[in-house]
Amino acid sequence: MQGRKPKVIIDSVPGRVRIHVLMAVCVAVIAAGGCTSFWHGGADENDKDARLRELMKVPKPPDLIRDASIVQGMNTIQVDGVAAINGLAGTGAAAIPSVFRDQLLEEMRRHEVQDPNHFLELNETALVRVRAYVPPGARRGDPVDLKISSPPRTEVTDLHGGWMLESRLRHQQVLQSSVRQSEVMIVGTGPVLTRADHDPATDAAYRIEGRVLGGGRIQISRKLGLILRPEFQHVKMASAITDAINRRFYFFDGTTRRGIAKAIEDDYIEIEVHPRYRDNIGRMMAVVRAMGVAPESSATQTRLVNLGKRLSEPATSSDAALQLEGLGDSAIPTLLQGIKSSNPELRFYAAEALAYLDRPEAIEPLVEAAVQTSAFRHPALLALQGMEQQLAIEGLARLMNESSLETRYGAFCSIRRRPDGRQHLNGRVVGTTFRMYEVAPDGPAAVIVSLREKPEIVLMGRPQALQIGSFLMGPSGLILKNDSEKPGYLRISRFQAGQDDRLLIVPSSLAMVIEGIAEVGGGYGDVVAVLREAKKKGFLVDQLAIDPLPHSMRTYFRDDHHDGNDEEDAAPESDTALPIE
Repeated sequence: MQGRKPKVIIDSVPGRVRIHVLMAVCVAVIAAGGCTSFWHGGADENDKDARLRELMKVPKPPDLIRDASIVQGMNTIQVDGVAAINGLAGTGAAAIPSVFRDQLLEEMRRHEVQDPNHFLELNETALVRVRAYVPPGARRGDPVDLKISSPPRTEVTDLHGGWMLESRLRHQQVLQSSVRQSEVMIVGTGPVLTRADHDPATDAAYRIEGRVLGGGRIQISRKLGLILRPEFQHVKMASAITDAINRRFYFFDGTTRRGIAKAIEDDYIEIEVHPRYRDNIGRMMAVVRAMGVAPESSATQTRLVNLGKRLSEPATSSDAALQLEGLGDSAIPTLLQGIKSSNPELRFYAAEALAYLDRPEAIEPLVEAAVQTSAFRHPALLALQGMEQQLAIEGLARLMNESSLETRYGAFCSIRRRPDGRQHLNGRVVGTTFRMYEVAPDGPAAVIVSLREKPEIVLMGRPQALQIGSFLMGPSGLILKNDSEKPGYLRISRFQAGQDDRLLIVPSSLAMVIEGIAEVGGGYGDVVAVLREAKKKGFLVDQLAIDPLPHSMRTYFRDDHHDGNDEEDAAPESDTALPIE
């Protein structure tokens, strides 16, 4: 038996049975593999044709674009980095060995900084972490605020007066137990405003954290888009939605008229921000999604009638206004009828939609809403801010004389953000790092300090002169005291180690004192700290407010309508709206 090969079992099967077994095996293999190459015109071929016809079938268009899509790109992206602060008056410290120091050294070597280790050992420097947020629709070159904080176990005692050297911020994510970084999304630099400069709390940690107002610059433009739901993913559907958007939203790029939408794939449409909505991208996307897909026809009039009815009902008025705004000029008569309503909510929604259609009839209802209803104040100012009408500027200027401080400052910021805003405001550069404005001379007096977008001091009305009892000590060796030889004047002096003493005599008016502080070498943080200390000691009589902008997420209560000049105007928003009474 040894050496004899085992006999194959199938060989012992009779021939007819063998054939039947082989045929069964072939059928099983063909069924399992889905192979239809052995037959033509069978049931499998019919199934394949049916599937192909199903794929070629164009989905039925939805009533509204939002029924077929979801938005992409409306999230805010957090970016982080590290930076070096220099120019500190001996309050810095050597950077303690850490992952942050290694990261900063790598950046410094990459940009050929000479002897970076020695630089980080000086007590005039400090290592800080930097964080910023890239908003939806951001364009390359847009400014953003930077938040800075000292890393754990730091020996730095105060960042006041420092300058943040250029830092590169990236989006960071932990993937598979390792940190992955994007390319550089923000580059930033600028003077530091510490939290202790504007916050009355005495926490020592406030001295080693702060912000650089408008110091970051976006490096990568962010794209917005619509992702089609699976049941609507078809090249013709993407094309139909793109055409619907471009019929309503287009602009001139200098040579041709161009729509804002572009179909990239059968399931993705890229959206460019329309210039009219640059300051309110969220509303633009809401309006786009509230548009119908079909072109205007005889059914449009029926839709306008239905939307007019919905506009007159509080529960549906907000959405009806968005849909009417999406229809464009054909909806103007319906919206004009809406602003005649006696209901402040219905009137506001109609006026807001008209404003984005740049209709002058929207101005007075929006001004009224900003004055009377705090929940509508922020969106009303935003709508007025983007209108091309000259009357919108006049309406905002009137709002700067209202009693509500946040209404006044919100109106000021809306004017300042406009391309033509600077010519309407009496602003001037003070020193090298901030601007000062004197506005609304006939309105209530107030002194306002900005913590967002731009370093600025706004003097509203006619603030009284500083009334210093004996002297006032400020940061960085600043001392303010009355001049014994010239009543109504103050002596501003600054004493710093290693620098010549500086002395200046100025009138005690607030504007002249602010300019005097800058002239002896003080920066924005010095001015803010002096104003806060003057208010604390009673030397500043008028109201001092820190960033009293209207809140953007207030809720309107239909059953509890009230005048906007109430305690809500002074409600603090985190650490960025801190009115000091």
